[in-house]
Amino acid sequence: MLEFPHDAHTHTAYSDGFGSVYDNIAVAERKGLRVLGITDHSHYLLDRGLNRYVREIRRWGSETELTVLAGVEANITREGIDVPHWAVKELDYVIASVHEWVETPGEYLTLVKRALEDEVSIIGHFGTSFSYVGFPTEEELGEILELAEAKGVAFEINSSYHVPDVAFLRECIKRGIKLTFASDAHSPGEVGRVGWSERVFRRAGGRREDLLFGEIL
Repeated sequence: MLEFPHDAHTHTAYSDGFGSVYDNIAVAERKGLRVLGITDHSHYLLDRGLNRYVREIRRWGSETELTVLAGVEANITREGIDVPHWAVKELDYVIASVHEWVETPGEYLTLVKRALEDEVSIIGHFGTSFSYVGFPTEEELGEILELAEAKGVAFEINSSYHVPDVAFLRECIKRGIKLTFASDAHSPGEVGRVGWSERVFRRAGGRREDLLFGEIL
């Protein structure tokens, strides 16, 4: 059993996932989650109707005892996140993730810095590119952490990609930067698969107060 049962990053057929909002909620209920985030990819939703997506999340969320939150996973571009201000206001939170290919860790961090200056709540799967393009220095990571701390932006602990590492999470906790658990589920059966997130969070010394949604867990 999870000590902190939540999953803040799941997808549905509204973007590149399988299954419905209802399906994700049903699995979350069976697995005993207390908080579930539906966070489909922004570029699908802005074409297909963000309002309908949010309405459906609110509808099914009102029929369950767990807290269901409406979010999106935004793409970080050179110009910032691809979610306009009007859309941000309709949502509970925005995850911002690097999805484009980069050649160096510096390019990756430049994108993350750009997102941290925007209207985001959480940085998604931070560090997924490092094993391909190289790892940044402690000084470079310190700049990211300093900016996240100043902006009040959280980082997710992604059980699909196994990032970030324990050392980075310890620094987040030390600085008071909040964290979330994320399955990055793309099918209902994957919802709530956040065991790795919780294990590494506890290894880093994390407590309930270090979680973004700790107050409602």
